[in-house]
Amino acid sequence: MIRYALKCREAHSFDSWFRSAGAFDSLRAAGQLSCPECGASEVEKAPMAPRVATGADEAEHPLARLRREIETKADYVGTRFASEARAIHEGDAPNRPIWGEARPAEARALIEDGIPAAPLPFVPKSKAN
Repeated sequence: MIRYALKCREAHSFDSWFRSAGAFDSLRAAGQLSCPECGASEVEKAPMAPRVATGADEAEHPLARLRREIETKADYVGTRFASEARAIHEGDAPNRPIWGEARPAEARALIEDGIPAAPLPFVPKSKAN
């Protein structure tokens, strides 16, 4: 996929995604592009500045940083999360950061019992596509 900055004959600016540069050219030649503001079908690519990262940390998405932090500093306990969190809370397991999976009812029970737990905005890499 490629994103182009576009402009119409009326100088309205907008962005659009295309499968490839050739797809843009084909759609333009067929008159199938139009300005979302005025409907003009005379659409051209507008000059674009490339997005250049100034450093590895700035280029990395905050979610990726969060994932890396959790994966390196916490133990993944899989589907045993609820029982392991409860054991840590009750002093039956070593106190350490953990992450894993819990059914909604298990997570609710942890919170109701005052055991700290929070959902994460990602799944384990082994379960991701």
